[in-house]
Amino acid sequence: MRYLRTSFQIIRANLRTYAVLNAFMYGLFLIGMGAALVFPDLNAAQVASQQEDGTADLVAALLGNVWLFSLTIFAVNVLTVAVATILLPSMLVPFAGIVAFMYRAFNFGVTLAPVDETTARLLVPHSLTILIELQAYVLVTLAAYLLGRAWLRPKTVDARNRRQGYVRGLRQVGWVSLPALVLFVVGAVYEAVELIYIVPPLVTG
Repeated sequence: MRYLRTSFQIIRANLRTYAVLNAFMYGLFLIGMGAALVFPDLNAAQVASQQEDGTADLVAALLGNVWLFSLTIFAVNVLTVAVATILLPSMLVPFAGIVAFMYRAFNFGVTLAPVDETTARLLVPHSLTILIELQAYVLVTLAAYLLGRAWLRPKTVDARNRRQGYVRGLRQVGWVSLPALVLFVVGAVYEAVELIYIVPPLVTG
């Protein structure tokens, strides 16, 4: 908690930006859902893509081990989305990862849209997963914003030049990423438990 206190202080100091990012990302997710309901082919294309790239097969193979499944979900969320999609692009081009994740948030909504009765039932327990994991991504986008701001406007972090601002921005990335990691852990465990123990009765019921 001592380490998270610093993280929360940074978040509170940038509360307006944090609120705007929440509105954008959850809003884009809901817009994606709405688009898939109006145009069901969008959802069908996303589901087919997951089957073709092996995502569906990987999930099926891991359903027998809740902890291995949790670890895999955590690794995918952190490495392929938080790091590869949001943070790394933002380390090369200011704010690039935020734009990249906006597209991802929209696609998440398209993929998870309740296009039929079964999907609508599954969305009830899965809504908690969505809330937790999307919030973790919002925190990572906040970290990307703070890096970009410190890089372009070093005075906001009391830096003498952009190089020093970049370094101090990276420190802020580390602090804000801590609560995001906690949410990623919680979300991964809950999602694994949900898909293994909660979802099957809803599908067969």
